[in-house]
Amino acid sequence: MSRQIAKTVVFAVQEVTYGVSPGGITATDAVLIANARFSIERDVVPRDLMRGYYGGSEQLMGTRRANIEFDVELAGSGTAGAAPAWGRLLRGCGMAEAITALNRVEYTPISTGFESLSLHYAIDGMRYVARGARGNVTFKMNAYERPMLHFSLTGFDTTALEGNVGGNFTAWQRPLVITDANAGDIRLGGTYAAGVISGGTVLASKGLEVDLGNKVNHLKLLGGERVDITAREVAGRMTVDLSAADEVTWRSEINANTLTSLGFNFGTVAGHRIAVWAPSVQRVNPQVEDYEGNALMATELRLLPSALGGNDDITIVAR
Repeated sequence: MSRQIAKTVVFAVQEVTYGVSPGGITATDAVLIANARFSIERDVVPRDLMRGYYGGSEQLMGTRRANIEFDVELAGSGTAGAAPAWGRLLRGCGMAEAITALNRVEYTPISTGFESLSLHYAIDGMRYVARGARGNVTFKMNAYERPMLHFSLTGFDTTALEGNVGGNFTAWQRPLVITDANAGDIRLGGTYAAGVISGGTVLASKGLEVDLGNKVNHLKLLGGERVDITAREVAGRMTVDLSAADEVTWRSEINANTLTSLGFNFGTVAGHRIAVWAPSVQRVNPQVEDYEGNALMATELRLLPSALGGNDDITIVAR
């Protein structure tokens, strides 16, 4: 009997103890995904035997890991102050979750005490389980598109099991297309307080993309195998509409390494608002971009930690 790729479900469960699967999964552990990619990498040890004649030698199995990538729609939980369904995935990518009841949930990067996930990747009757998973996330918030999160996760000691588990996706909300009607503009030089970005210079744009920039490594240690996040460099890109005078100012500021804050909002209804805030951003490599015959300014971004203790390179807010 054939098995269908369309019948793919990913389950993600937060681990209490690193590398120890919490046990059985439930339907509500399912992740509402798109564009999933899955592979198992094996580290093999070749024997390379010499026997007086040509021919290959078997390879011995070392360790193995699963690389799992997928997209998730970036939408609020539907209730202000309630963690969105994708929150546990951000926690597996080196971000901390802070809940302010009835108001907002904030996600900020951390540099120690990383959480981890057990991942179950099910394909029509088969389930592949990987423990100790951590990874990276990219935020794609482009104008007139669905806002998306792209996750790239790695877990070790992949095992295969037969059997299906159904998914319950009721916690996953329908996203908003980023349009003028439900989105705010990019703001440079504004301020952030209690989930709200205000002030600064408002720019017409094609949206914003941000890569959390985690460096993820599989450490193969006897008695201590793990997947570690060993560095982070948050980067992004935006394309904005500038006047000639503004472009002159921008290029002068970029040449002088002038830093600025950056904010981006979308959503107008409580429980469905998303905000991105970065207090210290360097604009680099400005280039003119042709957009339907208009000259826009495409700029790469480096989102830097502030001097106030760090771990504030970026804040994601659901409120």
